[in-house]
Amino acid sequence: MISLWQRLPVVVRAVVAGVAVAAAGIVPWAMLATANQRVLLSVPWAVVPTALYLWLLWRYLNGEGWPSSSSAARRSSLRANAVPADAWGIALMAGMIGMAALLPLASLLGRLVALPVEAQPITPPADMPFITTFTLLVMGSIVAGVVEEAAFRGYMQGPIERRHGPVAALLISGVLFGAGHVNHHPSAVLAMMPFYVGVVAVYGGIAYFTNSIVPGIVLHALGDVWSLTRLWITGQPEWQLSAQPARTIWETGVDGAFWGSLTAFLVFGAAAVWAFVALADATRGSRLGGPQIVA
Repeated sequence: MISLWQRLPVVVRAVVAGVAVAAAGIVPWAMLATANQRVLLSVPWAVVPTALYLWLLWRYLNGEGWPSSSSAARRSSLRANAVPADAWGIALMAGMIGMAALLPLASLLGRLVALPVEAQPITPPADMPFITTFTLLVMGSIVAGVVEEAAFRGYMQGPIERRHGPVAALLISGVLFGAGHVNHHPSAVLAMMPFYVGVVAVYGGIAYFTNSIVPGIVLHALGDVWSLTRLWITGQPEWQLSAQPARTIWETGVDGAFWGSLTAFLVFGAAAVWAFVALADATRGSRLGGPQIVA
C-alpha cells in the first residue's frame, strides 16, 4: 500500500493529503457547531471539545502519534516552522496589504460579472445569545485558520512547490481552495475563482517565503473573524462590498467607479509586491539555513 502511494504523482498525493486534512478538521467542527445550535444553545459548549480535538489534530499532523515511521514526513508536510522575529512584522504587513488589494479586485470582478450572494448566511437561532453566537464564530475562524492553512498551504502546497515550483503550487492549491468554498456560491464557481486564487496567492506567498504556515494561520483566523462577523451582521460576504451589487460595465460602460477600483487594485497590488519582496529579503538567510520546527 505504501509503495503504491509513493508511485502516485506528487500532485495527486498532495491534493489527496490536503483534502483529507481539511475534512478531518472541518467536519467535526461543523457537526459540533450544528449540535450547539440545537442543544443547550445558550452556552457555547462546542468550543471545548473542538479546542481539544484541534490540539490533538495539530500534534498528530506535526509528527506525534502512530505510526512513528511517518512522523518526520507529517512534521515536514505541516510546515509549522519557526519564523525569525524580525520577519514576523513584515509577513503580517505583506499579508494585510495583499488582502487589502483583494477588496478592489472583488469590486472589479463585480463590474465584469454578476457576483453571487452568499448561499450560506449566518442565521443562528433567534433565542441564541449574542455572546454564544460570537464565541462560536471566533472558534470557527480559528478552526478555519488552523485547518485550512495546514491542509492547503502545508500538506498540499508544500510538496507541489518542492517538485514543480511555487507558481504551479499556488495555482493548483488556489483552484482547489476555491472549489472547497463552492457551497458558498454553487452557481458561480468560475466567477469567484480569481478572488480565491488571489487569497491563496497571499497566504501561499507568506508560506513560501517564510517556509511556515504560522503567520498565515494568524492572518487567516483574524480575517475570518472580520468577514464572518460582517456576514452575520449585514448578510454580505467579503466579496460583496455594498448592500446593492453594482451594475456591470456591460450595462453602464466603463465609468469613474470602475477606473477608481482599477487604480486602487494596481496601487495596493504594487504595494503588496513590494512587501513580499521585502519579506523574501528578510527570510532569505533563514530559508537557506533550513527550517526550525515548532514543537
